[in-house]
Amino acid sequence: MSDTATMQTAAAGFSGEPLRTRNPRTGEIDYEVPTPTPDEVTRIAAELRAAQRGWQELGLDGRLAVIAEFADAVEAMAQEIGDAEAVDTGRYRVAHEVPYMVAAAVRDWRAKAPGIVESAILEGRSSVFSDVKYTTRVEPYPLVGIISPWNHPFLLSATDAIPALIAGSAVLVKPSEVTPRFIEPLMAAVARVPALAEVWRYIPGAGDVGRALIDTVDILCFTGSVKTGRIVAEACARRFIPVFLELGGKDAAIVTASADLEAAAAAVLKGAVHNTGQLCFSTERVYVAEEAYEPFVEALVSQAERLELSWPDPRRGHLGPFIFERQPQIVDDHLRDALDRGATILTGGLSEEHDGGFYMRPTVVVGVDHSMRLMTEETFGPVIPVMPYRDVDEAIALANDSEFGLSGAVIAGDEDEAVRIGERLNAGAISLQDTSLTIGIMRDVEKVAFAGSGMGGSRMGPAAVLRFLRKKALIIREGAVVGMDQLGEGSAR
Repeated sequence: MSDTATMQTAAAGFSGEPLRTRNPRTGEIDYEVPTPTPDEVTRIAAELRAAQRGWQELGLDGRLAVIAEFADAVEAMAQEIGDAEAVDTGRYRVAHEVPYMVAAAVRDWRAKAPGIVESAILEGRSSVFSDVKYTTRVEPYPLVGIISPWNHPFLLSATDAIPALIAGSAVLVKPSEVTPRFIEPLMAAVARVPALAEVWRYIPGAGDVGRALIDTVDILCFTGSVKTGRIVAEACARRFIPVFLELGGKDAAIVTASADLEAAAAAVLKGAVHNTGQLCFSTERVYVAEEAYEPFVEALVSQAERLELSWPDPRRGHLGPFIFERQPQIVDDHLRDALDRGATILTGGLSEEHDGGFYMRPTVVVGVDHSMRLMTEETFGPVIPVMPYRDVDEAIALANDSEFGLSGAVIAGDEDEAVRIGERLNAGAISLQDTSLTIGIMRDVEKVAFAGSGMGGSRMGPAAVLRFLRKKALIIREGAVVGMDQLGEGSAR
């Protein structure tokens, strides 16, 4: 730890090993927080379970009213939450926008949730027995566990937590150990709504805390790498609890010859470098029609060179630092592998260290192919490899040649052309005539990840709430009971 680092301790009342956190802008370890032991995780889980029944008994309308109070509380503390996440992530504007995004999501869910839950309640009569009818009920999983990632600490944890709370579950969240600072101001906002504070907790910690969490919950949501996701899925399988995984991405963008190339370049650049490329749905590979390839690359390079690092002033520029200390090494390794295999960097380059933080300029790479890690593995940085294709069939084959299938994009001369191509891509969400549109429809449309990008169903649209509800059928016979003595061999009754 640097002698100049200021150590901060959140008085959480935990007795586990302290979690020490690096500042992505300075490289210094300047934050420390105690973590819970496995026994303390178990105790917290028991407290949440005890409170969950009362939360469920509030009914949907009662829960929605309480959660609406949280929207007001989070806006009241938006500056504090944003300041903490800004240090966690090294980015200023986005960190301060997130509390308002979460508050808006809460209010949108409040409007939509009654119709969603009502749609899950069924009544009818048996298609086999004329004197048997049924009705259904939905009951929440008592305790939902969430393990959330470092690239969007508050937003991505809330994406799962808010629907679970609406469903009637209690929620226990372990954010990434890379970005724990926001927990303290967020929990202060939750504390302003006592009924919510009884059923919603965040706990700091690393893998040991995550393992303890998995051992205590009834259903789990995990967002992170494929490698860790596999470990999480196996742990959940051993306990026979449901798990929802949203894992890596290697999003492809296809640009056709008929596209507006300046607009296409702007869309691709935004999709690739927003948040320094540290998004699961970042555009990580681009396929352009041969006849449009050179002018597209020229436009892309020209636009990329106008972007600036968000350094030394975090309130200026376009690209902040890498959040995770090891991430620039991963991105550099992908670039070096591509260069060794014949690729060329037209603008940008390897990561740069400034005042202890690691940054990367928008990096356009040509001469790439699928023998390179840059085209096949998740890079998670502001790198844009561009490859020409001969015809649409080849473009689709290249885009689908991936172990990932989270999302993708098509930019064409018109919507119909884009739709025809998009329908053939193996990914859960396809942005047409732009990139990275997924976030705009998270509460509207269900989608599932293809291939190695996830499992367990959609965290978007109505399923975001319904996945936390167990369906129970009440089956009623109206007529006389048919006894065993009335059944003959082979009788259908």
